[in-house]
Amino acid sequence: MTPSELTAFLAELEAFGILNDQRESDRSKKMLNLERETAQLVGILIRATRARNILEIGTSNGFGTIWLAVAAGPGGRVTTIDRNPLKVEMAKENLRRAGLLDSVDLRLGDASQVVSELGGPFDLVLFDADRYSAPEQLQLLISKLTPSALVLADNALSHPEEIAGYLRAIAALPEFEHTVVPVGKGLSIACRG
Repeated sequence: MTPSELTAFLAELEAFGILNDQRESDRSKKMLNLERETAQLVGILIRATRARNILEIGTSNGFGTIWLAVAAGPGGRVTTIDRNPLKVEMAKENLRRAGLLDSVDLRLGDASQVVSELGGPFDLVLFDADRYSAPEQLQLLISKLTPSALVLADNALSHPEEIAGYLRAIAALPEFEHTVVPVGKGLSIACRG
């Protein structure tokens, strides 16, 4: 896929996600994709830090996964987890269409269980799923992060009650510097080192 074709495809996925989420009342059927501005910032952070081994918790239809895989570039690897089999199938097809399926390890299952089985090390982690279980997953991941890893979480401003436990957990880690950036629905950014 050429860069212009990829841009058009991402715009198509973005429009689908927005329209779907406006129509759908069942939360499990919503795409809940990253906002474009958030995806762009995450891509910049990946390129700036040369992150190559990336973990995404919350695949949905693969919109954000494509941004991550493109930013990681050749030789980069994205491991992504989602518990919804229909969304994993959608993501697989969208990654195939984008020509990125070989750069992504799609995992179906409970994120905490899958995270406990992963080896790492990860240069960057993006939490974009169930915010209540994120503190547990963070604890499971600490030993699986590279020394200068970035740990990101979406919805830091849009869902303050749901993400409060995660924000407390990341702020309690003395080796991490942490801030919340008011982009999209709010992006929590933490860096070790």
